[in-house]
Amino acid sequence: MRNHVSSRVSRPTIKKMDNYQILQITSGRGPAECCLAVAMALREILKEARAQNLCAQVLSRTPGQEPGTLVSAIVEIQGDTALTFAKSWNGALQWIAQSPYRKFHKRKNWFIGIHTIHKQEESSWNEKDIRFKTCRSSGPGGQHVNKTETAVHATHIPSGIYVLASDSRSQALNKQTAIERLQTKVRQWQQEQHYKLGHTDPWENHHSLVRGNPQRTYKGPQFKLYSYGTEFIA
Repeated sequence: MRNHVSSRVSRPTIKKMDNYQILQITSGRGPAECCLAVAMALREILKEARAQNLCAQVLSRTPGQEPGTLVSAIVEIQGDTALTFAKSWNGALQWIAQSPYRKFHKRKNWFIGIHTIHKQEESSWNEKDIRFKTCRSSGPGGQHVNKTETAVHATHIPSGIYVLASDSRSQALNKQTAIERLQTKVRQWQQEQHYKLGHTDPWENHHSLVRGNPQRTYKGPQFKLYSYGTEFIA
């Protein structure tokens, strides 16, 4: 007679999405000056995040043609005020400066974009997410063959991911092993899905940069903050 395994599983810790934000900084496919502004904006974001006791991690950088420049960058922000921090940067950023690459170029206003990449919240585990089956563990024949169904086959129904655990002669231990292995695989799958989702909008952001009405304005080669929204910095 087949033994049934309980489908009760522990639920993994889920990040509060207000405390977890991802920012993309993009040159909007602008010239080298815009790519330099991206690199300097990234530096300022990291510095400001540290000052606010937020954890900031650069997830990716796309280098520009000139040394020290970036076409785009993606930054992960974590902490209690991550959402407020992201909102304070979200929008167009203006850099007012003479071109460091083209000495006699008349243009002095360079715009880049900073966008929030929306990431889906990881779904929690529940009893309906996993389907369990038991089967006999494979092994040598003779008197040592396992004649009871101690191996556990676990399937994550939403993704179709499955694992088989038959390491132990104990069905309970195999069940726990199957759960742990399945959680690991599903988390990896979720991260891949979120990454793909998050990288659909960024490519569109490269083309949707709005020049004018900047969220922040910086001036000069030192990239000094000049205005924040409608507030001018002394």
